Amino acid sequence: MSTRTVFGAAALSTVTQAEADQTLDLLLEYGVNHIDTAASYGESELRIGLWMKRGYRDQFFLATKTGERTYAKAKEEFLRSLDRLQVDSVDLIQLHYLVGEEEWEVAMGPGGVLEYLMEARDQGLVKYIGVTGHDVAIVKMHRKSLDHYDFDSVLLPYNYLMMQNPVYAAGFNEVLRLAKERDVAVQTIKSVTRRPYQSDARSHATWYEPLTDQASIDKAVHWVLGQPGIFLNTLGDIYVLPKVLDAASRFESRPSDDVMQAMVAEWEMEPLFV
Repeated sequence: MSTRTVFGAAALSTVTQAEADQTLDLLLEYGVNHIDTAASYGESELRIGLWMKRGYRDQFFLATKTGERTYAKAKEEFLRSLDRLQVDSVDLIQLHYLVGEEEWEVAMGPGGVLEYLMEARDQGLVKYIGVTGHDVAIVKMHRKSLDHYDFDSVLLPYNYLMMQNPVYAAGFNEVLRLAKERDVAVQTIKSVTRRPYQSDARSHATWYEPLTDQASIDKAVHWVLGQPGIFLNTLGDIYVLPKVLDAASRFESRPSDDVMQAMVAEWEMEPLFV
């Protein structure tokens, strides 16, 4: 059973091992037991691999992702991930950012990545198979993926501002309905997004500008956790991470629309995906 707050290990892409070790200590302090990484997250798998080697494997549900679309390339990348993570198997492997129609056809077709991942599952290299994505279009693509195959999990954006888009909101709710019917885990990302960066200068490791003050992070995190049955994947910055974990640990109820609208206005928040 995974904690509702999942560690988004993109935060380890460019950190030192010492910084990664401090992050592990924080996860243990808050009882987070699910790590979500990817082959494309820089040094993340290598940083996690040293944790696993030190005897932490049994304490975590371990998930990674492959961005490859064909059987051969996915096999090569996944076996490399196992080597980098220093484990014999992972709990979940996910098709990373599967949004494009043409990519979807390749991934799901003969000789595609899904064919390999099913084989890897049969070989005991992984227990579960999921699919992830960003953008407004991902709700349509996740529905298509769930109609095609019995995936164990989906991952997609979810925050207050994103759900003010009626097209996305309707699609998300349909994905959530299907997931409940089929016992599919729903992981969500971008909970503490403020807006796209306003210039080329970046203040954080995230590719978007995050909320950074504790009060606003509390509201954003509590709003997401106010939706029963979903998981919140933390953001890709180890320095904002403690505030997100602190907020999640104090969750009691979802803030009202009035409270959220006031926060949107105060911080001049903008949708990350339109």
